[in-house]
Amino acid sequence: MKLVIFGLTLSSSWGNGHATLWRGLIRALTRRNHDVVFFERDVPYYAEHRDLAELPGASLVLYREWPQIAARARSEAQQADVAVVTSYCPDAKSAAALVRTDAPAALCVFYDLDTPVTLARLEAGETVDYLPAEGLRDFDLVLSYAGGTALEALRERLGARRVAALYGHVDPDAHRPAPREERFSADLSYLGTYAPDRQPALETLFVEPARRRPAQRFVLGGSGYPPDFPWAGNIWFVRHVAPPEHPPFYSSSRLTLNVTRRDMAAMGFCPSGRLFEAAACATPVLSDAWDGIDRFFTPGEEILLAGSAEEATAALDLPPDELARIGRAARERALAEHTSDCRAARMLSLLDQAASRGT
Repeated sequence: MKLVIFGLTLSSSWGNGHATLWRGLIRALTRRNHDVVFFERDVPYYAEHRDLAELPGASLVLYREWPQIAARARSEAQQADVAVVTSYCPDAKSAAALVRTDAPAALCVFYDLDTPVTLARLEAGETVDYLPAEGLRDFDLVLSYAGGTALEALRERLGARRVAALYGHVDPDAHRPAPREERFSADLSYLGTYAPDRQPALETLFVEPARRRPAQRFVLGGSGYPPDFPWAGNIWFVRHVAPPEHPPFYSSSRLTLNVTRRDMAAMGFCPSGRLFEAAACATPVLSDAWDGIDRFFTPGEEILLAGSAEEATAALDLPPDELARIGRAARERALAEHTSDCRAARMLSLLDQAASRGT
């Protein structure tokens, strides 16, 4: 099978969660002997922080403007079995129109990797640039990064005919326990791009515990943090942690924090890729709570939940053996149910179902 993907980015993990997820999924697909072509607009902020130039078994097509690549996109789509357009793809509308008009034999798929954000923007009356004017009704299949009520909302708000969840995942070849590195050593760590809607929870579950435990070490990694971030003297900052450094980052932490964006937490059933990455490294995870989190990891056994600074500091006080047990259990669950290979198998099954129903 040949898949052509029009996405946000594959080449740079800077300030986005798309690249790492696509890398794992594409590796899993190419291991199954499927061909993948990924189209990415070559924008300066990703070009300056590019951490992948090629992916064995797949083709990455970088381009500056859509007209320059339209003929190549048309040719690839016409040879494809499946054409996928994603959320935040800067040329999503043009790509979707091209597939529908010039490649009618290809299964036309929309993959929203930002479903709660998409729906929240629609609710606020905003224009969502990556959505066609007619919504999602013309796609043969709509995949959603979030499950639960998000699936019905995509049907009701955007006219999607066939909708299914395709959650985040982890590539166990890229994320596994690694030797500890002193620069990442932490009692509690957090890895994530700055987002204003995550800030209240981050201050409650990370900054305030750091203030209460001045003798302990807290490490924050990520980009986009403003100068007025409420740093404490025992918080160490790493501006960008590239994907190859994620395993030592997590493996150097006694405990790591997961904070979910407000719209995603409110909708539920939307685990971040970082949650699975940390688990695959056997690092115990402390997370904010949201509806459906128990579908992915069992609270108290495979993950710790907190909604207050008191609960976060209580997690820090757990014995090392207990934290290690939780980390091992999380790794076992991640490897059994949440790998990129698991998601690739589900994606292929969903594509087969959509194709058979469309014939």
